[in-house]
Amino acid sequence: MSIATAPIGTRVWARRKWEILRLASPVALVVLWQLGSAIGVIPEDVLPAPSLIAEAGVELLDNGQLADALQVSGTRVVEGLLLGGLVGIAVGSAVGLSRWFESTVDPPMQMLRALPHLGLIPLLILWFGIGELPKVLLVALGAAFPLYLNSFAAIRQVDPKLLEAAQVLGFSFWQRFGRIIVPSAAPLVLVGLRQSLAIAWLTLVVAEQINADKGIGFLINNARDFLRIDIIIFGLIVYALLGIVTDAIVRVFEHRALRYRQ
Repeated sequence: MSIATAPIGTRVWARRKWEILRLASPVALVVLWQLGSAIGVIPEDVLPAPSLIAEAGVELLDNGQLADALQVSGTRVVEGLLLGGLVGIAVGSAVGLSRWFESTVDPPMQMLRALPHLGLIPLLILWFGIGELPKVLLVALGAAFPLYLNSFAAIRQVDPKLLEAAQVLGFSFWQRFGRIIVPSAAPLVLVGLRQSLAIAWLTLVVAEQINADKGIGFLINNARDFLRIDIIIFGLIVYALLGIVTDAIVRVFEHRALRYRQ
């Protein structure tokens, strides 16, 4: 009997079995990690036990450093994502809607996209100093191009028959844009937003390692000076969790915004 023809209860259990397995594998990995540290297989000066890393997190939470760092790092990502996202969507939409913009704007954008944006750190520091602006601009650069490419591709993939029908019905440009182009392009643009979020957090990891006096990266650098490997690993885990949480938020928004497609 195949899963498709199995009773509903069997199919539900089959799905839950794989979900349980997905949750159990990371838990088993942490347990093995803790066990290896307890019996001395994993040296604590190389990789502290999960319990020690958790204690470091509690320490940062109690003294208020974690909350302050989260606020600073979160602000940098939000500002960079807003700036880069607005530029990426606006330019991508213009290029997608106009052959003239595609011929004149897309080649320079592709050249800029080919540049490793993290390699621009020295130049941004020389131009804007070591304050907040270069960090925000670096995040914006990383976040802009996925949204640019996805906006451009999404508009070009709109069904021509829908546009022809709108033209026959006498829709204006803004009516076609709001009622046909935006809903049709939304799924791909939201995928670009998820990609931009991931790149934004990865960029921030690097940006905050250079001339930062606050934020999660500052906590990691400060812990390095005091040989606190537990705090370093905890900071990296925080980065990862922030990326997962923000991606989950976008997925929930995507599910609600595109429920008409289900």
